[in-house]
Amino acid sequence: MIAIYPGSFDPVTLGHLDIIQRGSRLFAQVIVAVLRNPNKTPLFTVERRLEQIRLCTKHLTNVEVDAFAGLTVKYAQMHGAQVLLRGLRAISDFEVELQMAHTNKTLSHDIETVFLATSNEYSFLSSSVVKEIAKFGGSVDHLVPPHVALDIYQCYAQNHPVSN
Repeated sequence: MIAIYPGSFDPVTLGHLDIIQRGSRLFAQVIVAVLRNPNKTPLFTVERRLEQIRLCTKHLTNVEVDAFAGLTVKYAQMHGAQVLLRGLRAISDFEVELQMAHTNKTLSHDIETVFLATSNEYSFLSSSVVKEIAKFGGSVDHLVPPHVALDIYQCYAQNHPVSN
Protein backbone atom coordinates (compact mmCIF):
# COMPACT_ATOMS: atom_id res chain seq x y z
CA MET A 1 0.00 0.00 0.00
CA ILE A 2 1.30 3.46 -0.94
CA ALA A 3 0.88 6.43 1.40
CA ILE A 4 1.36 10.09 0.58
CA TYR A 5 2.59 12.35 3.39
CA PRO A 6 1.89 15.86 2.06
CA GLY A 7 3.02 19.15 3.57
CA SER A 8 5.08 22.27 3.14
CA PHE A 9 7.90 21.02 5.43
CA ASP A 10 9.32 24.55 5.73
CA PRO A 11 11.44 23.45 7.49
CA VAL A 12 11.23 19.72 8.05
CA THR A 13 11.21 19.03 11.80
CA LEU A 14 11.97 16.04 13.99
CA GLY A 15 8.19 15.70 14.38
CA HIS A 16 7.77 15.32 10.61
CA LEU A 17 10.59 12.78 10.53
CA ASP A 18 8.95 10.82 13.34
CA ILE A 19 5.75 10.52 11.25
CA ILE A 20 7.77 9.58 8.14
CA GLN A 21 9.73 6.88 9.97
CA ARG A 22 6.65 5.42 11.65
CA GLY A 23 4.70 5.58 8.38
CA SER A 24 7.51 3.73 6.61
CA ARG A 25 6.96 0.81 8.99
CA LEU A 26 3.22 0.74 8.25
CA PHE A 27 3.18 1.12 4.46
CA ALA A 28 5.04 -0.50 1.57
CA GLN A 29 5.94 2.95 0.25
CA VAL A 30 5.69 6.47 1.66
CA ILE A 31 5.95 9.44 -0.67
CA VAL A 32 6.79 12.64 1.17
CA ALA A 33 5.12 15.21 -1.08
CA VAL A 34 6.32 18.80 -0.69
CA LEU A 35 3.60 21.21 -1.71
CA ARG A 36 4.46 24.05 -4.08
CA ASN A 37 2.15 26.71 -2.67
CA PRO A 38 2.27 30.02 -4.57
CA ASN A 39 0.25 31.69 -1.78
CA LYS A 40 3.02 31.26 0.80
CA THR A 41 6.42 32.90 1.13
CA PRO A 42 8.61 30.03 2.31
CA LEU A 43 11.87 30.19 4.23
CA PHE A 44 13.38 27.60 1.86
CA THR A 45 12.82 26.89 -1.82
CA VAL A 46 11.01 23.68 -2.69
CA GLU A 47 14.27 22.32 -4.11
CA ARG A 48 16.11 22.99 -0.84
CA ARG A 49 13.32 21.35 1.19
CA LEU A 50 13.48 18.29 -1.07
CA GLU A 51 17.26 18.06 -0.44
CA GLN A 52 16.81 18.47 3.32
CA ILE A 53 14.20 15.71 3.51
CA ARG A 54 16.15 13.36 1.23
CA LEU A 55 19.21 13.70 3.47
CA CYS A 56 17.07 12.82 6.51
CA THR A 57 15.34 9.84 4.91
CA LYS A 58 18.07 8.23 2.80
CA HIS A 59 18.24 5.28 5.22
CA LEU A 60 14.53 4.55 4.68
CA THR A 61 14.48 2.51 1.47
CA ASN A 62 10.72 2.70 1.03
CA VAL A 63 10.52 6.50 1.32
CA GLU A 64 10.50 8.73 -1.75
CA VAL A 65 10.58 12.54 -1.70
CA ASP A 66 8.82 14.56 -4.39
CA ALA A 67 7.19 17.94 -4.99
CA PHE A 68 3.73 18.70 -6.29
CA ALA A 69 1.27 21.50 -6.92
CA GLY A 70 -2.50 21.33 -6.93
CA LEU A 71 -4.83 18.92 -5.22
CA THR A 72 -3.25 16.30 -2.96
CA VAL A 73 -5.91 13.77 -3.98
CA LYS A 74 -5.03 14.18 -7.67
CA TYR A 75 -1.34 13.71 -6.85
CA ALA A 76 -2.17 10.58 -4.84
CA GLN A 77 -4.22 9.17 -7.73
CA MET A 78 -1.37 9.83 -10.18
CA HIS A 79 0.95 7.77 -7.95
CA GLY A 80 -1.48 4.94 -7.26
CA ALA A 81 -1.63 5.81 -3.55
CA GLN A 82 -4.45 4.57 -1.37
CA VAL A 83 -3.65 6.58 1.77
CA LEU A 84 -2.98 10.17 2.81
CA LEU A 85 -0.83 10.13 5.95
CA ARG A 86 -1.28 12.97 8.45
CA GLY A 87 0.20 13.70 11.87
CA LEU A 88 -1.90 15.00 14.75
CA ARG A 89 -0.48 17.03 17.63
CA ALA A 90 -3.60 18.37 19.33
CA ILE A 91 -7.38 18.54 19.16
CA SER A 92 -7.07 21.68 17.03
CA ASP A 93 -5.12 19.66 14.43
CA PHE A 94 -7.81 16.99 14.50
CA GLU A 95 -10.58 19.47 13.70
CA VAL A 96 -8.73 20.85 10.68
CA GLU A 97 -7.49 17.46 9.49
CA LEU A 98 -10.88 15.77 9.86
CA GLN A 99 -12.50 18.48 7.76
CA MET A 100 -9.77 18.06 5.12
CA ALA A 101 -10.20 14.27 5.18
CA HIS A 102 -13.93 14.65 4.55
CA THR A 103 -13.26 17.11 1.74
CA ASN A 104 -10.73 14.75 0.16
CA LYS A 105 -13.23 11.89 0.42
CA THR A 106 -15.69 13.90 -1.70
CA LEU A 107 -12.96 14.18 -4.35
CA SER A 108 -11.96 10.50 -4.25
CA HIS A 109 -13.76 7.65 -2.51
CA ASP A 110 -10.73 5.39 -3.08
CA ILE A 111 -8.29 7.32 -0.89
CA GLU A 112 -8.33 7.04 2.90
CA THR A 113 -6.74 9.42 5.38
CA VAL A 114 -4.74 7.78 8.17
CA PHE A 115 -3.88 9.86 11.24
CA LEU A 116 -0.82 9.17 13.38
CA ALA A 117 -0.63 10.85 16.78
CA THR A 118 2.71 12.54 17.23
CA SER A 119 5.14 11.13 19.72
CA ASN A 120 4.88 12.98 23.05
CA GLU A 121 8.20 14.77 22.69
CA TYR A 122 7.02 16.43 19.45
CA SER A 123 3.46 17.33 20.45
CA PHE A 124 4.27 21.07 20.56
CA LEU A 125 6.49 21.14 17.49
CA SER A 126 5.69 22.84 14.20
CA SER A 127 7.66 24.49 11.42
CA SER A 128 6.21 27.83 12.55
CA VAL A 129 7.54 27.31 16.09
CA VAL A 130 11.00 26.50 14.70
CA LYS A 131 11.05 29.65 12.54
CA GLU A 132 9.83 31.83 15.41
CA ILE A 133 12.53 30.56 17.77
CA ALA A 134 15.27 30.99 15.16
CA LYS A 135 14.04 34.44 14.16
CA PHE A 136 14.63 35.66 17.70
CA GLY A 137 18.05 34.04 18.03
CA GLY A 138 17.14 30.85 19.87
CA SER A 139 18.62 27.44 19.26
CA VAL A 140 16.62 25.00 17.13
CA ASP A 141 19.18 22.20 17.38
CA HIS A 142 16.80 20.02 19.41
CA LEU A 143 13.90 20.53 16.97
CA VAL A 144 15.35 19.82 13.52
CA PRO A 145 18.14 17.68 12.04
CA PRO A 146 21.63 19.26 12.24
CA HIS A 147 21.91 20.12 8.53
CA VAL A 148 18.49 21.79 8.63
CA ALA A 149 19.49 23.80 11.72
CA LEU A 150 22.55 25.09 9.85
CA ASP A 151 20.38 26.09 6.90
CA ILE A 152 18.01 27.92 9.25
CA TYR A 153 20.82 29.80 10.98
CA GLN A 154 22.19 30.82 7.58
CA CYS A 155 18.75 32.08 6.53
CA TYR A 156 18.55 34.26 9.59
CA ALA A 157 22.23 35.22 9.19
CA GLN A 158 23.00 34.17 12.73
CA ASN A 159 25.90 32.53 14.36
CA HIS A 160 25.11 29.11 15.76
CA PRO A 161 23.40 29.80 19.14
CA VAL A 162 24.53 28.02 22.23
CA SER A 163 22.12 25.30 23.38
CA ASN A 164 21.26 25.06 27.07
